[in-house]
Amino acid sequence: MSSPRSADHPAGRPPGRGPVDALITQTRRLRGDVDAVRRDAPKDTADPQGRWQRALYDLALRQLNDLDTHLAQLRDGPAPPAAVAPAAHRRGSLLSRVGSAEWNLLTDDAVWSAELYRILGRDPAVPPLTLDELPSLVLDEDRPKLTAMVTDCLVDARPIDGEFRVVRPDGEVRTLHMMGEPVLDADGATATMWAVLRDVSELRDRRREERETRDSLHRHHRHTQHEHRLAVELQEAVLPPWRGSLRLPRRGTRRLDLAARCLPASATSLLGGDWYDALELPDGQTLLSVGDLTGHGPAVASGMAMLLGALRGMAMTGTPPAQLMSLLNQLLDSTVQPALAGAVCCRYRPDTRTLTWAQAGHPAPLLYRDGTGRRLDTPEGVLLGATSGAVYGQAEVTLEAGDVLLLHTAGLGDADTPHRLLGLAPLLCEARTAQDGLRAVMTEFEAGERADDACVLLARVTG
Repeated sequence: MSSPRSADHPAGRPPGRGPVDALITQTRRLRGDVDAVRRDAPKDTADPQGRWQRALYDLALRQLNDLDTHLAQLRDGPAPPAAVAPAAHRRGSLLSRVGSAEWNLLTDDAVWSAELYRILGRDPAVPPLTLDELPSLVLDEDRPKLTAMVTDCLVDARPIDGEFRVVRPDGEVRTLHMMGEPVLDADGATATMWAVLRDVSELRDRRREERETRDSLHRHHRHTQHEHRLAVELQEAVLPPWRGSLRLPRRGTRRLDLAARCLPASATSLLGGDWYDALELPDGQTLLSVGDLTGHGPAVASGMAMLLGALRGMAMTGTPPAQLMSLLNQLLDSTVQPALAGAVCCRYRPDTRTLTWAQAGHPAPLLYRDGTGRRLDTPEGVLLGATSGAVYGQAEVTLEAGDVLLLHTAGLGDADTPHRLLGLAPLLCEARTAQDGLRAVMTEFEAGERADDACVLLARVTG
């Protein structure tokens, strides 16, 4: 039910922790006082009034226990709310409604309180149900429970203390907690049975919702852990296995000294589709690439593996970077599940130190030389999978010994990332190895907040 207050008169703030703690203390003190009086009350009296008093003491203690629980929830904050509150929760009061009944086994008469009629939704003008008729209100699966409680009470003189569910005439199911005792005659036989029946539907529904919420959160946590583990395994299986520095091509004096690193997102435990790659081609050239398939989780990691595998296979045939982008775009365009990816692909020819590259909606490589850095002029290219038949341009630049080339995916930082990267030019140009240069980049970005995963690939021209 919505609040009766208007937007011009917002509801007041909830009570602070201090006042609620004081209420909890008072509730617990009162509960102790009631329990002390209950213990001092006569236990074996045959007086009906004494029996009712003991029952009411027990009921009061239960109510105070529930009140203590509700106040603790008010102090500690509510559990995650359900999307739509059940009707019973919108209608119920803090303390459950209580009715009473007495059944005379000698005359088969029954007496119900007015509140019990209201709890059961029955017309007070209709005679109350006898013990034999009472199970007709109870759900089929709960009838054996009620029968066992009543039998134990009547045959073995055991107190009644249990719950069962009833169906009201309007079809609504309510949960009742029944407490009672037999009243024995002079010969020790059960003459009557009295009971206090408490409607605990709201309390049981609330506890069930809390339990289901905990179970749901636990299942979600386990599912997330499983997805994360699977995505990590896929990523580790696909990305280059080398750690530290790598030099390509493996023969010759003119090589690229390489180092790379993946950085996880700060906002999610699920891995994305980021990749980096360095591959020596049959003609002695070196393929460098970084990219990012949009999304997170195992399905995206699997799509990244497919994309990177296709890129490697086509590059081994000598396909130039621009054509590689066109073919990858065609591949994504033909997949069943729509996907977008940004990528940059470079071929380095060591004998001429020529870098030929193309990009698809991706940050351009950064070139560092003589203590300064600049972004390479970007050829034409849209995101892979964005449109059929996209045309991709290709650019070429001649590198020099000592140059540093940095490739990164878009999730590395924010709009200020290119400026921060270019500001690292003195450190990167002075770095003796690609691994040293990568450490400088990690020092700048590793501790920052990232909404997405990121990959960084750094290549230093040697010889």
